[in-house]
Amino acid sequence: MHSWFRPLKGVARVCFLAVAVVAPAFAGDLPPDPLKHVALRLAQHAPLRIIAFGSSSTEGVGASSPAATYPSRLLKDLSALLPEKQRVVVLNRGIGGEDADDMAKRLPAVIAEGPDLIIWQTGSNDALRGVPVSRFIDETVSGVRAIRAAHIDVMLMEPQLCKALEGKEASPLYRDVVRLIGEDMQVPVIRRYDLMRTWLATGALSADEMLSPDGLHMADGGYAKLAEVIAADILRRARPALVAGASR
Repeated sequence: MHSWFRPLKGVARVCFLAVAVVAPAFAGDLPPDPLKHVALRLAQHAPLRIIAFGSSSTEGVGASSPAATYPSRLLKDLSALLPEKQRVVVLNRGIGGEDADDMAKRLPAVIAEGPDLIIWQTGSNDALRGVPVSRFIDETVSGVRAIRAAHIDVMLMEPQLCKALEGKEASPLYRDVVRLIGEDMQVPVIRRYDLMRTWLATGALSADEMLSPDGLHMADGGYAKLAEVIAADILRRARPALVAGASR
């Protein structure tokens, strides 16, 4: 393991205290099929429309070209996994540098585009800027509720493993909060930090293949692996609901 990766201690208690303050915001948000709208579109062989929403990791900073970003690779991977007649659209709505405050302002316009699924990558810039974790929770929970109220499926993506974030003692707070929101609201969470740690530990990717030289963003190899995992996870979660619906 690289020397800049060190599990940080002493922050878990702070995280759970912060969550305890706003825990009632989670109550009553437990859908039986988190990707039911995706499943329905696939069952009907109707066009599937996905929006990748987030900051620079979604925009694709660090990628060698727009075709190497994770949303572009996700489109390619999903198209390869689904029947030829199944049309898939993946729109990139990532803007570098945005934190939860910025994305809360922009989310209504993203919802208005009417996708079937929003993949919401969040928490990285909040750690870098010191956005209060309680406000981050409130804005994320409110955003998930707004997405669901519009009859759109949602997945969350946690912050990445990188030098820049490992240098911030509070960074695990935002990662843990995203996971807790996912657990309590039954929102699928793409555990990017764990994925990246596994790719390094198993030799699936070297640090240079996975991360760009700036110490913050992913590189082509990382984006490609990320898209591969997301595509498989979408279909894994949607297909049981699809099969159950067909059997009724």
